[in-house]
Amino acid sequence: MQWTQEAEDAVKKVPFFVRKKVRARVEKEARLTGRNTVTLAVVKTARKKFLDNMSSEIKGYQVDACFGAGGCPNRTAESENLLARLEKLLQSENLLDFLKANVPGDLKYHHEFRVTISDCPNACSQPQIKDIGIIGASEPAITDQPCSMCGNCVEVCRDRAVQLDEDAEIPIVDGQLCMQCGLCAKECPTGTIVDGKKGYRILLGGKLGRHPRLAEPLPGIYTEDEVLAIVKKCIGYYKANSRNGTRFAELYSGPCIPGRNQLNRQAG
Repeated sequence: MQWTQEAEDAVKKVPFFVRKKVRARVEKEARLTGRNTVTLAVVKTARKKFLDNMSSEIKGYQVDACFGAGGCPNRTAESENLLARLEKLLQSENLLDFLKANVPGDLKYHHEFRVTISDCPNACSQPQIKDIGIIGASEPAITDQPCSMCGNCVEVCRDRAVQLDEDAEIPIVDGQLCMQCGLCAKECPTGTIVDGKKGYRILLGGKLGRHPRLAEPLPGIYTEDEVLAIVKKCIGYYKANSRNGTRFAELYSGPCIPGRNQLNRQAG
């Protein structure tokens, strides 16, 4: 669909992280009125309808994902099943009624509890700024297969976490630098580097707004079931402590949420 320059300029003023959704909403408004071109008038009409109907569109939570199965070559995890299970869990928690009972005035999108999944460390779905961010992870493992010293693993690693030990003729992975993206295992022709433990990393307590805060990572890699148990525990903590629309990020700090072992024990 064509856009006039005035319409393009208006949408550029929208924050980048919601710009794609805004464009889709505006183009839908244009199609509903039989237009093939988006004008400034269409943008203004879509904006007014959005503001007038915001409270009716709020469901209490947001759950997002990145490109996933759409063809991303960097994909570390296949999260479609986890995404469906997360949606079901969030629906069952009835967060909309909780917000209605605890937030004075009309609900806004920023009141919603936000969970997102990224299938790789590129983090296109911005897990660092959500209440709960979930990132696909694959920990590299070194096998007994002889290394050809081809250097593919070194070249593909964007974080300089892999080096070749010329004397021992094996690759060395620096666990402090490794982002667990799995690319080195994909590029290894000899099977010297393979996927070890696979699952998800979890980040807690991110947000934007007036006082932005980056989410903090929990240590370790988690299975799908463990991810769901941790999300459920975090929502329980949020419900027990949030008042007047306080975001999870404002409540969360390391000592307040139990660590990995305690979370898993309580969830189990």
